Amino acid sequence: MREFSESYLRDTRAGMWDDSRQALAALDLQDCDSILDVGCGTGELSRVLAEESGVEVLGVDADTALLDAAREHASPVAGDATRLPFPDNAVDLVVCQALLINLSDPAAAIEEFARVASKRVAAVEPDNAAVTVESSVEAEAKLAAHAREAYLDGVGTDITLGGSPTAALFEQAGLGNVTTARYDHERIVSAPYSQRDLDAAKRKATGDGLAADRAEMQAGGLTDGGYDRLRSAWREMGRAVIEQMQTGEYRRREVVPFFVTTGVVE
Repeated sequence: MREFSESYLRDTRAGMWDDSRQALAALDLQDCDSILDVGCGTGELSRVLAEESGVEVLGVDADTALLDAAREHASPVAGDATRLPFPDNAVDLVVCQALLINLSDPAAAIEEFARVASKRVAAVEPDNAAVTVESSVEAEAKLAAHAREAYLDGVGTDITLGGSPTAALFEQAGLGNVTTARYDHERIVSAPYSQRDLDAAKRKATGDGLAADRAEMQAGGLTDGGYDRLRSAWREMGRAVIEQMQTGEYRRREVVPFFVTTGVVE
């Protein structure tokens, strides 16, 4: 399983459920007396589940440092998604967010979810191949697409799993009445810029953000020379972002499609 830092998880999931909690309607949270959030990370989804259901949420993660961060929103339990430390039918609902895309065997995890759940299983998973970027810096969208394509080719797990692939895995695990609904998570950067926006621009200008994914991009076939050319263009783009920020002109819109898939335990 791929691992992520606390800051990365908070940044990528920031604001996701601020105004789109209707996307969780299919989970039927009011009918749940017990909920398990698998791969809970820093607890963003756990918080929303607790607020919407009014019940205590259990949060499972293999990373104990992340569990400490999630403690405010969930009762933490250390565990592996494919070997959950719970008996059969232990909770009403088992749910995960952006977990299956990071597992080498997502089917095994869903089978575990179906074993532990007594009522429903749900997954909120993105299709990272369908991410779109619009930017006031002309080169940014093209460079982002190029970097994303190279990363997808080398990452080693299926990070496009949202939608019909997840639904098929649910059915394979014996879950019934499987449904999938799309929810677009929109991230807007515009003046006045937050500190997070300014830090992101700096990472572009230095190439640090791109460097974090170098191994995956090169595993996908990007040569040393290809990476060096991409990084040079990326840093130039980052400098253009900073210049536009100084005049308040910079604007970026990114849309990440997520798919909420649910299934009934039969």
